[in-house]
Amino acid sequence: MNLVLLAGGIALVATILTGPFFIPTLRWLKFGQHVRSDGPRSHLKKAGTPTMGGIMFLFGITAAILAVIALYRGTPNLSGLKEGLVVLLVMLGYGAVGFIDDFLKIALRRPLGLKARQKLLGQVVVAVILAVVTVFFLGRGTDLVIPFSGFLQPGGISIDLGWWFFLGFTVLVLLGSANAVNLTDGLDGLAAGATAITAFAFALIAIIVDKTWVAVVLGAMAGGCLGFLYYNRYPARVFMGDTGSLALGGGLAAAAVLTRSELFLIFIGGIYVMETLSVMVQVFSFQVFGRRVLRMAPLHHHFELMGWTETRVVTTFWLIGLLTAIIGLLGLYRLG
Repeated sequence: MNLVLLAGGIALVATILTGPFFIPTLRWLKFGQHVRSDGPRSHLKKAGTPTMGGIMFLFGITAAILAVIALYRGTPNLSGLKEGLVVLLVMLGYGAVGFIDDFLKIALRRPLGLKARQKLLGQVVVAVILAVVTVFFLGRGTDLVIPFSGFLQPGGISIDLGWWFFLGFTVLVLLGSANAVNLTDGLDGLAAGATAITAFAFALIAIIVDKTWVAVVLGAMAGGCLGFLYYNRYPARVFMGDTGSLALGGGLAAAAVLTRSELFLIFIGGIYVMETLSVMVQVFSFQVFGRRVLRMAPLHHHFELMGWTETRVVTTFWLIGLLTAIIGLLGLYRLG
């Protein structure tokens, strides 16, 4: 736990310290947020706010991991480091996909950024590499642990998917997680705060299953998100962009894969599930019945249009995220 807290603290401070450099630089480069005209009218004032700020916490997280490695070089504490580095590299890989997409949209003024199939391909490639590395180089196996079946107790239930099903499932988990965090990143501080909670919960799981360096990376992720909140809380001075949201989602999913807790994402990342389902239900209802269930999707916009203030929506969602994280952690034990 000490390593986790140390990494989190370094990432928090490093991310905050990057703000005075990165935010003016992004503003000078005119990397400003484009706000959709069909979104909530209150969001129009956000137009031009610097985006691609995910670079800030990715720098902070990476700096924290390197600092902790340097501090503990030559000690037994470096055991399991490869697993932590895999999570970090997946996070940076997904961040790279998001960065390219943001850069094309903002710097080169291409409204849609990467084409959907290009963006999907980049994410799939990283996910496939993760699956290959975890199974054939890190010895993770291809089993899937069932929540609330006694993960930490004798007789806990797991299902061996076999290689090909595991590969497909891993791709699904990473794509789902990355894009769910992306959907959640729609209000000031919402995704950063929710991910800080989720990352810390998964860090606890990693500690319990003796994946120390996975926990260290997750601790750094939580700290980086909290540091980013210093600038991203309402009224936001910078947004994370796809650079940040895809990286966070990819990193969380990679950690879940390495700790065999992929299905726990459904509970611990309950906010992401809510946001994603709201979009799916909205699209299905409109295409099949010709009417919308929500005033606007994702779900956070629905509450905004109901008259909730942005800070009320964000705070409420954070509290729900904390509750779902606790429920997810209880999934380590057998019901009854």
